[in-house]
Amino acid sequence: MKELTVPATLENIPVVTAFIDEQLEAVDCSMKAQMQIDIAIDELFGNIAHYAYPDGTGEAMVRLDFDEAAHMASISFVDNGVPFNPLEQTDPDVTLSAEKRDVGGLGIFMVKKTMDKLEYSHENGYNELTIHKRI
Repeated sequence: MKELTVPATLENIPVVTAFIDEQLEAVDCSMKAQMQIDIAIDELFGNIAHYAYPDGTGEAMVRLDFDEAAHMASISFVDNGVPFNPLEQTDPDVTLSAEKRDVGGLGIFMVKKTMDKLEYSHENGYNELTIHKRI
């Protein structure tokens, strides 16, 4: 398992993405899966940077574990900010036009649709959201 801890800021999205991409390239991840994971990183780490620490900034840890037998990458985003389970949010009605749709939720919806599995927990003051992607 590889992990990286950085301040939860938008400026660190490229740092997190490069860290994960390096690990994915080492296990011959397909470009399609890597791009889907990169989009998920942008959305999920961006949400932590925007919303987890309303009174300032905090840290976020990103962990990658790879199950070679299953060809499954598991990436966890861990912070001790405001508890928030994105999996409890109602999916946007994508049949409506952009003008008629409520603002927000589309990024998490895209992550749900492109990843194989998502899990969330909040324990001991820490949020942990894990995405699983077969590569």
